[in-house]
Order: sequence, then C-alpha cells, then structure tokens
Amino acid sequence: MTERHIVAMGGGQWPSDPIYPFLFELADAAKPKVLYVPTATGDNDRGVAMFYRSFPAHSFEPSDLGLFARTVEDLRSFVLAQDVVLVAGGNTLNMLAIWRAHGLDVVLRDAWEAGVIMAGGSAGANCWFEASTTDSYLMGNADPLPDGLGLVAGSFCPHYDSEPSRQPAYRGLVADGTLPPGIACDDLAAAHIVGADLAEIVVSAEGSGARRVEPDDRGGASETVLPARRLEGP
Repeated sequence: MTERHIVAMGGGQWPSDPIYPFLFELADAAKPKVLYVPTATGDNDRGVAMFYRSFPAHSFEPSDLGLFARTVEDLRSFVLAQDVVLVAGGNTLNMLAIWRAHGLDVVLRDAWEAGVIMAGGSAGANCWFEASTTDSYLMGNADPLPDGLGLVAGSFCPHYDSEPSRQPAYRGLVADGTLPPGIACDDLAAAHIVGADLAEIVVSAEGSGARRVEPDDRGGASETVLPARRLEGP
C-alpha cells in the first residue's frame, strides 16, 4: 500500500524553518514538485510571489493553483503529478467551500491516497482533519468547524500557544462534545501523520509542542503533552 503523509503545522512557520527540509525528505525526490494552494488567502498575489522566491526553480519544480481566476482545466492530473501539496493559512471555512465547488476536495483525497504529501499550517492544517477550531467566522474567535476533509480522524487546533482564545475554546468544545478529541499544535510545531496514525510531533523552536486533548471523566477536558522531536536548522 502506498505510504500516505500529512504534515499539519500549528502556524508561524517561515520558508527558512527546518520543517521544510523535513517535508521534502519525505518526498524523496532530488527536485521535488511542490504545489502551492493559496485559496485560504483569496489567492493573494503577494503570498504566491513569496512562495516562488522561497522555493526557486533551481531546487524545486514549483507551481501554484489559483481557483479565483482558474487556469488549470484538469485538476486531477495536475495535482496527482506533484510530490508535495502545500496549503496556505487563512480562512478555512471559505477555502473548504471553494474547494468543494471546484471538486478539489475529491482530487486532494485521491492525491493523498496515491502518495502525494499534504502539508500546511493553520487553515492548511485544519483542512485535513474531521473538524477544527477557526477564526474564519469572526477574527479573534476560536469557533468550531466540524466540516474538514476527514483524511485524519478527530480534530485539530492550531496556534495553541499564540492566540489566547484557542486553548479555552478548544478545551470547552472537546469537553462538551462539539468537537471530537484531537491534537492542539503550538506555532512552530507540526503533527506528522502517516496513514491514519500520528507518527510524531516535530518542532523547530524550544518550548513549542503539541497536546492531545480529550474529554475527562469530570465533564471537562484533559491535555496530554505529546513527545516531540526538535528539528535542527540548516
């Protein structure tokens, strides 16, 4: 069976972050084909330009997929030809709706099952799970979004250490059953999922980490700190 990988980042990762060498090692390609999907940003031109500066053609085969002014006719062939799909952060709610309108949700599942590595931070991490917390409805909130692609069972919460609303909201939503149990990632931390299972947590800064959050027997939620491996910088 083809090995399937998802790297779900909590947020805050920059192009110089060692998460990216880790990601491309998984691709096992001398010159990885990397597809940037900026839907969550509204296909922001500045983000696309930064992507091409960060992943230059002498080391990668970079491409991007815009859906607001779409030029790719055969989405399935285009996406399945990639080694890595890198999804931008931004508005998870709008992104998922647009993906479904174009049929990209089905294409991404097919690509993942075929071995294309799926990755991203914040919205680009939320999307792979059954459910998540999001500020897509109102900035500054951490509202439930039980509407992910469901490639990974359970829920995901990004920005766990950097946005004050996230921890209490996520714990409350898991405690009352609004969201299923799941993983909360700090900025500069990522969950590496292989197949259906969490393989490891990787971090690129001391103090960053991740927790498993699940209901306890007192009507609240418990947090279990997950072991993490520190990635070394270039």
